[in-house]
Amino acid sequence: MLTEDQIHVAAERLYKAEKGREQIPALTLDYPEMSMDDAYRIQSRWVERKIREGAEVKGYKIGLTSRAMQMAVNIDQPDYGVLLDDMFFPDGAQIPADDFLDPRIEVELAFILKDKLEGDNITIFDVLNATDYVVPALELIAARCHRTDPQSGYTRKVYDTIADNAANAGIILGGRPIKPTELDLRWAGAMLYLNGQIEETGLAAGVLGHPANGICWVCKRFAPHGVSLEPGQVILAGSFTRPVAVKAGDSIHADFGPLGGISVKFV
Repeated sequence: MLTEDQIHVAAERLYKAEKGREQIPALTLDYPEMSMDDAYRIQSRWVERKIREGAEVKGYKIGLTSRAMQMAVNIDQPDYGVLLDDMFFPDGAQIPADDFLDPRIEVELAFILKDKLEGDNITIFDVLNATDYVVPALELIAARCHRTDPQSGYTRKVYDTIADNAANAGIILGGRPIKPTELDLRWAGAMLYLNGQIEETGLAAGVLGHPANGICWVCKRFAPHGVSLEPGQVILAGSFTRPVAVKAGDSIHADFGPLGGISVKFV
């Protein structure tokens, strides 16, 4: 277990990496004894720093819920991060690529809640009943610490990803909002285009069999700490495609079929 001083130093390193636009080595290189609880404590300290600067919590993202994503990053369990108000970009936005470290795009569904969700016995049906609407989403992920260390070849661990706010950096909502029972959400799918070429396709069933299962997971994870999901919050259920790397000049379009599409350009 890391000390409070170590937690503070680690969170500051991630904060400065983001502000200075320069990746740092994986935290587990310096703290090989880091536990999952330590990683979430670092994440929490980083979020607290952001809140002191005026940021507001708008929801959560659940990550690594699909086999595609777990294979892409060599990690075999879900994680979660915090969505802050300054992470939201509008559909059609021009996003400065240099503002993000190793930016990548993932395809997801976002659940906007109308009721509180809490406890370790939450089911898919509880999630659907508590959801106001579901809307297509893109998640912009970044890596404040190296995915693979350029000198040693060391690959970051799940604890590094968790500490790094589960790699979350941005979110774009778009397309057509629907009520959660309007469609069998397992069959909600998308084609992800990079500069007019299809890079990824997938179905939301790739997220633990049903995208609402990701939200069940995070409720169970929060339950021992007395944390609930609140009305009005946006919950990203998890990507059902592998991440696609982007750079300045790239255009992204996600076609969700009957749910519409989302487009952004990186400049």
